[in-house]
Amino acid sequence: MRCVFVQFRCVPGKTYEVADAIYDREVVSELYSTSGDYDLIAKIYVPEDEDVGHFLSSRLFDIPGIQRTLTTMTFKAF
Repeated sequence: MRCVFVQFRCVPGKTYEVADAIYDREVVSELYSTSGDYDLIAKIYVPEDEDVGHFLSSRLFDIPGIQRTLTTMTFKAF
């Protein structure tokens, strides 16, 4: 499994609805609210045999209320 982090910027007033929808999809390992440019950050494990972009797009990015996402790939745990 590959670990990726995805940050979500939500439509104002929709962060809790987006967070509930993300959890309902049962894709994320952890989900946090954050300060700054993005409202949420999720830790997601993507199976090795899956394309990361397709996996995320088909499972998360169609949730209403998401304005923008930022995906950070990870390579090595220290």
